[in-house]
Amino acid sequence: MSAAHRRRPRVFLDADVLFAGAASPSQHGASLLILRMAEITLIEAVASQQVVTEAERNLGEKLPQALPAFRLIVSRCLQVVPDPQARDLVAHSGEADAKDLAILVYALRERCPWLVTVNVRHFQPGHPDVSVLRPGEFVLRVRDLLARMPDEDGG
Repeated sequence: MSAAHRRRPRVFLDADVLFAGAASPSQHGASLLILRMAEITLIEAVASQQVVTEAERNLGEKLPQALPAFRLIVSRCLQVVPDPQARDLVAHSGEADAKDLAILVYALRERCPWLVTVNVRHFQPGHPDVSVLRPGEFVLRVRDLLARMPDEDGG
């Protein structure tokens, strides 16, 4: 299968990443870079409706001037998925802080091997199918993966 036909990596984004990306004072912040990677279809960024609502609420309270940029980001860069049912969380009890458990379950349900968040410690001990990374760590991981890709000549 050619590289063009492979699925793009699916990455679940937490609300803090969306907030930081929309509110970024710099064009080079890791959260904004991740959103840009999704915009240019290098990755597939996924967030739940709960995550989008939380980020929008926090921006409205703290940085209302960033809301237009946030809404544009959501429309261009994110696949927004429905929230899981409470019963979906039971099997994963104890894998993350209770208030963040749903986010880990979203990532699992949506087959996202990466969950990007500023609050990595909230997702401990975690689940073996999901790597929880800070935005900067994820950007470095993508850079490393791209550096290891063979060129068009197969080298």
